[in-house]
Amino acid sequence: MQILRTVGELRCWSRASRSRHGSTIGLVPTMGALHAGHASLIRAARAACSRVAVSLFVNPAQFGPNEDFSRYPRSFEADCALVEQLGADVLFAPSVEGIYPNGQASTFVEVPGLGDRLDGTSRPGHFRGVATVVAKLFIAAEPDRAFFGQKDAAQVAVLRRMVADLRLAVEIVVCPIVRDRDGLAISSRNVFLSPSQRAQALSLSRALRRVESMVAGGERRASILIAAAQEIFAVEPNIRIDYVALVDLSTLLPVETVVPGALFAVAAYVGETRLIDNVILR
Repeated sequence: MQILRTVGELRCWSRASRSRHGSTIGLVPTMGALHAGHASLIRAARAACSRVAVSLFVNPAQFGPNEDFSRYPRSFEADCALVEQLGADVLFAPSVEGIYPNGQASTFVEVPGLGDRLDGTSRPGHFRGVATVVAKLFIAAEPDRAFFGQKDAAQVAVLRRMVADLRLAVEIVVCPIVRDRDGLAISSRNVFLSPSQRAQALSLSRALRRVESMVAGGERRASILIAAAQEIFAVEPNIRIDYVALVDLSTLLPVETVVPGALFAVAAYVGETRLIDNVILR
């Protein structure tokens, strides 16, 4: 496995792979602190593409001034070992200056409207930072396919719109949420949870299971489903709800009744740790 540090190196690798071998390029963008969810994306890329690049970059542009950029978990050596073990060909690990020549973003990619919904409402500018760095990665790596997790469903909607609007020649592949045995969606931020907070965090997946059960039983009204999920959170004194919403999967706009493919999404603070989860109601 090669470790590349500059955009030029990544671009040369991608073009050489394509010209010499006719390779299909798969890209897995990450911020490091890799876990089983990331591993599932790398495996999917490995199965679908002949050459795989994994990027590792903690993107300052997607963190707000009072968010956890400085304390976001970083584990470079362990990440390198996992990426190599999973058979990726390249790990792209640039510096901040390698992505933003002035040390910070000065040119942005925005998806107006869509980027202001769900997480974009409570984290202004977040999706602008995400779209900007992912666009830079797409330009550098020129992938055929890019792999993301369903846990970041709002991010996926924003990036799909960006790809469509800019006519980028990349397919967005979405892989299922990976959960621990107790149902908690695996996240890099789970390391911040104390044992008691981790137990409380299970409210997110319990709320989703309750909604799924109600939909399976015939309930379709958004107001009733949202209230049922909020009841789950209400019994946990250390949980602060960010949002509970039933939305269209593509537009992220609220819907009043369940339709096939609607997204039920939740976000909540457990102590100081913000967690997200969702389910597609089929």
